[in-house]
Amino acid sequence: MILANAAAYTFPSLILGLGAAVAYTIPAFASARLSTATTRLMLWCAWGLHGLAVLWSLFGELPRFGFAPALSVTAWLGLTVYAVESYMYPKLKAVWVFAAIGAMAVILAMLFPGQPLPSAASKWLPVHWALGLASYGLFAAAVAHAWLMMRAESQMRLSPSTMSATSSGLPLLTLERLTFRFVTAGFVLLTATLLAGWLVGGPLYGVRTGFKWDHKIIFSTLSWFAFAVLLVGRAKFGWRGRTAVRVLYIGSGLLLLAYVGSRFVLEVILGRAA
Repeated sequence: MILANAAAYTFPSLILGLGAAVAYTIPAFASARLSTATTRLMLWCAWGLHGLAVLWSLFGELPRFGFAPALSVTAWLGLTVYAVESYMYPKLKAVWVFAAIGAMAVILAMLFPGQPLPSAASKWLPVHWALGLASYGLFAAAVAHAWLMMRAESQMRLSPSTMSATSSGLPLLTLERLTFRFVTAGFVLLTATLLAGWLVGGPLYGVRTGFKWDHKIIFSTLSWFAFAVLLVGRAKFGWRGRTAVRVLYIGSGLLLLAYVGSRFVLEVILGRAA
């Protein structure tokens, strides 16, 4: 199965994917032995090659998409956020975490390149895809920051003297603020994604407008409610820390199941396109 999937990869995709994987792997496993300038250079090279690989997979000779390319795009968007943040917050660390995520995402996309993209049955379909991937990227950034926040909180409990400087390089309150900014932006885009899906549903499923209530829509809707509960709980009851992070993880897990999980079952376990 893996060899058959890998055979679908074109030569440019293979070169870009391998280059990105190698460039990510070096800072992921050797960042402690590299200078800051070298680490940043390798990460920028990996980010650029990864972006080109994503563009080629979507707009190249044989556009393809599936669960692994969706994860790859999500990881690339998350790394784009990290690249911007590293300039806004020069003390931000955890390079190895983001580099390792990028390497795994690229390798998965090479092993499971997905299925050929269908022709756009609706003018809203590309908008629906773009909004959905953007929301995935923002929630991925939120989850990464929540993980760093919980790690920083645990570190502070073990050593109260580290209140001003955590292992992530940012104060705990800054990490918390960034996490909820990403959640809010992701929630807005997820709402727009569901609205665009409502418009796309007609041409795709033979109805005038609306959803086809399959597993993707059900899990997406459940994740929307989870994120809505999180934002309301934050605004009305001051949710923070572990309570907020648990709800964020639940919503993100449901969203992951909505497309990536269902496509994984179809493509890898069942071995069919739809």
